[in-house]
Amino acid sequence: MTDDFSKPPRRLAVIGVGLIGGSFALALREAVGEIRIVGYDRDEVNLAAARHLGVVDTVAHDVAAAVREADVVLVAVPVGQVGDVLEAAAPALSPTAIITDVGSTKASVVRAARAALGPAFERFVPGHPIAGSEHSGVRAARADLFHDHSVVLTPAEGSDELPRDIMRKCWEACGAHVEEMSVARHDAIFGVVSHLPHLLSFALVHDIASRVDADTFFRFAAGGFRDFTRIAASSPEMWRDISLANRDVLLLEIARYRDQLDRLADLLAREDGAALETFFRLAREARRNWNEPPE
Repeated sequence: MTDDFSKPPRRLAVIGVGLIGGSFALALREAVGEIRIVGYDRDEVNLAAARHLGVVDTVAHDVAAAVREADVVLVAVPVGQVGDVLEAAAPALSPTAIITDVGSTKASVVRAARAALGPAFERFVPGHPIAGSEHSGVRAARADLFHDHSVVLTPAEGSDELPRDIMRKCWEACGAHVEEMSVARHDAIFGVVSHLPHLLSFALVHDIASRVDADTFFRFAAGGFRDFTRIAASSPEMWRDISLANRDVLLLEIARYRDQLDRLADLLAREDGAALETFFRLAREARRNWNEPPE
């Protein structure tokens, strides 16, 4: 492999052939044409579906077999599993293989990669595609998932530039816009704009579901509730791992959000309609001015 993308990766290993891993496989195949894709997934039914749907060409039944001879290894598993996957992959990696991930948190992933990969860590490219949905599994995968969406790369100290450049070109070939930032900056930003909203959505649905008359509340819930709680249909396992991995940021942001709720409670208690309207107007204008990315 070279930094000339006229010679793209010819063998891709996808560890975790779900929405993101499957979509990357489909998009890269569409972009570069001739490529051999090997898939591994702990869910044998999902893995069989990936083969049946043509998302992967062949399947492997362990991580080492999947990554052997791969030019690029994409790890698309919950962040809590990344360390175990990389430990299993390390002995079988080609000396030139690029290893990357798609996790929503980066500090824990980089620590796990540094511990598991040894010398291959210099070819590890931490990544995070800002795309997806509440649906999971390979049947939700699609080749255009990353079109006009951002992918963030968070190069770690001690890694080489060439693997990063190749992964940038891979993601751009999939239709994505690639940005780079530090690991710490990434986790701080996405703790606010992604991880916290998921926790809030889960909390509201959990609160209602715990009530003895929950069915009545859900029966009358309409568009606003549906929009706010859509992401509570996401994978509990994935969001457990993300929440624990970004624990420090989330604890800080939950405290900040609690301050906002306390402020609203105070305005309501004092029946301060003018201040309440000002609060809402500021939020409305910020929301209207936000350059919302496409679905």
